[in-house]
Amino acid sequence: METVRILAAFVVICLASHVIGGMFKRVRLPTITGYLLAGALAGSFALDLLPSEAAEDLRFVDEISLAVIAFVAGSELFVKELRARLRPILSVVGGVVAVSFALLTASIYALTAVVSFTQDLSAGARLATALLGATVLLALSPPSTIAVIKEVRARGTFTRTVLGITVVMDVVIIVLFAVMTSLASPLLTDTSVSASFVGLLALDLLSALGLGVAAGYLLGAVMSFGWHRFVKIGLVLALGFGIYELADFVKVWSTDTLGFEVYIEPLLISLIAGFFVTNFTRYRDEFDDLLHEVGPVVYVAFFTITGLALKVDLLVSILPVAMVLFIVRAIGIGIGSTAGSVAAREPRRFSRITWMALITQAGIALGLAREVAVQFPVLGDAFATLVISVVVVNEVLGPLFLKSGLRRAGEAHEPGISPAPGSRSAVILGVEGQSIALARSLQESGWRVIVADTDASHVERLAADDVDERHVASIDAASLDPLFDDGVAAVVAMLGDDEANAAVLEYALEEHGIERLVVRPVNGQHIARFVELGAFIVDPGSAMVSLLDQAITTPQSAALLMKRDPARTVAQVEVSNRDLDGVAVRDLRLPTDVLLLEMVRDASSVVVSGHTSLKVGDELTMIADPESLDEVRVTLSA
Repeated sequence: METVRILAAFVVICLASHVIGGMFKRVRLPTITGYLLAGALAGSFALDLLPSEAAEDLRFVDEISLAVIAFVAGSELFVKELRARLRPILSVVGGVVAVSFALLTASIYALTAVVSFTQDLSAGARLATALLGATVLLALSPPSTIAVIKEVRARGTFTRTVLGITVVMDVVIIVLFAVMTSLASPLLTDTSVSASFVGLLALDLLSALGLGVAAGYLLGAVMSFGWHRFVKIGLVLALGFGIYELADFVKVWSTDTLGFEVYIEPLLISLIAGFFVTNFTRYRDEFDDLLHEVGPVVYVAFFTITGLALKVDLLVSILPVAMVLFIVRAIGIGIGSTAGSVAAREPRRFSRITWMALITQAGIALGLAREVAVQFPVLGDAFATLVISVVVVNEVLGPLFLKSGLRRAGEAHEPGISPAPGSRSAVILGVEGQSIALARSLQESGWRVIVADTDASHVERLAADDVDERHVASIDAASLDPLFDDGVAAVVAMLGDDEANAAVLEYALEEHGIERLVVRPVNGQHIARFVELGAFIVDPGSAMVSLLDQAITTPQSAALLMKRDPARTVAQVEVSNRDLDGVAVRDLRLPTDVLLLEMVRDASSVVVSGHTSLKVGDELTMIADPESLDEVRVTLSA
């Protein structure tokens, strides 16, 4: 009955936590920090709505949440997406783990002599604390990284490499955590590490692998049935809880029956299960959708419980220690990532800034800290509080470093910020109201746009701060050449003279090989010439009649063309990411609301199915909401 009362109170606190997280988001602070604050306020150090000990009664919520977080981490590790950049990813991960783990272990061990809750521990226990703390603080945050990439609309080689490093890093850390927890147990109990330790560790890891594959099979079976999604979500959560219960059972049973402890890390089992579903079943997209649907609720519950267990008085006292560890961690990541990038022969402009993308922390780190607090009561919530204080600093500052790194790499495409060199651009000839409006619309879609005119008075009269307007002396190669660079993908001719319009399009096609040509003719005298050039002809009169006809017969398509439907839009994206050459459409992991309408390859339309393989240069026409299309551009573009 007491557990029911605590659970009911916790649900109410979670609702308040969700609201507080939303408030933090509106002022551009991480929502997770809001959840932690709400939990801390509800605990015995503030409002005392729930005692800190209530976290034990809610342990099952903790376990379900941790399993889901590990499922998500495993599902992000899609081998086909990582294969092309595997060398730099593994090189950087190896460098960061080697350097940062050594620096953090040494720093934490030294600090245990001055931190209150570790001062009286033995040397072995202090070493165990250092090993566990260093492992936890190495964890990154794929969800936070993805959120920042979407926010700044980043795309390119650096972006894909950073995302791969973030995902692979968490997998390595969970495996390393399983090793360190096995090593920490004898150190904390002042027992010697016997020769059988290696055998037991191998048994633990192999058992986790076998159970993870079995759990993956079960998850795939759940996905295969035609049940309602709420039923599937319930079964996924139940399986996550079951993994933790099984790990506890094996631990007790092995100690009582075999005379030695076999501890199979449940986070590792869950991660392997998520990896298995994503890479070895056909239910990858559905599994990902279910995790995204249940994720927000799970995160609110987990981080609120974590905040509830925070020792606020200790948190304040150890903030200087947290800042020291933040600096040590950043230095270790900087040295390790630079060394790894150089070893992988990454461009120097990338190797110098990779560290900036690897500061952010969130879910996995907090999950591991909670695991330590539960598995090793001698460290308990004090250890979790120390780690959480460092994680919160990294969580607040990490996204700022990541944004800066993406911008310095030239791969951020934010509204209001000049697109990076090398991104696609358009040249519009003719400065007038419609051409300025067209330029602004293209810029909102991430294009670089230059609007030019031979009449200087037009440029002066319609000068706008948000549009690059230029005057060209005449329509010839010498005047037009400065407008074109390697990124120009389209030319629009809107001058008041069709002879000039035709000359512009001929120059673009013949001198620069630009085939996406658009013209708004003044009269019909040069139509045959425009057709011969392969230009798309937009006649104002017939276009208006056609649009009015669509508005009557197919109003939804007309709304899409006029961009009056904020929930959906149509976009055509070129496949320029060479890592996707030969990848099947079904393996792209596109958002579920994206509908692929057409593929054009070598000027011919291709009938698309999930088995269709992409090629660099393919043009894909899709319909989806703007945010999803931004995600697609990140995936497909180089």
